Amino acid sequence: MPDLIKLYIRSALAGLVLSAVFVGALLALDVGRLGSLILGSDAGVLAAAVLWISNAVVFGGVQFGISVMGIASRDHRPGGGLSVGPELQPVRVRAHISGARSTGRS
Repeated sequence: MPDLIKLYIRSALAGLVLSAVFVGALLALDVGRLGSLILGSDAGVLAAAVLWISNAVVFGGVQFGISVMGIASRDHRPGGGLSVGPELQPVRVRAHISGARSTGRS
């Protein structure tokens, strides 16, 4: 299995765990009376599952994005950064004024 797929699976599992902790805290602390609403409803289990899975998608995606960006930022050059081409050097360009314009101000 490719390393990127393994990384994605680990990120998805981390998202599931983080989401479970987050939703558990939301329900336990009764933030915005969400815990009372979900626990007192007939469809409370479905609502909690939807909240858990949707947050798992977000947390897993963020975890995967952080991991991928961490891989891309690793560079073995001493100065860091990504090397695309040769170093750019500033060039002096002379500007010639052909005629003076009046600004209309006195």
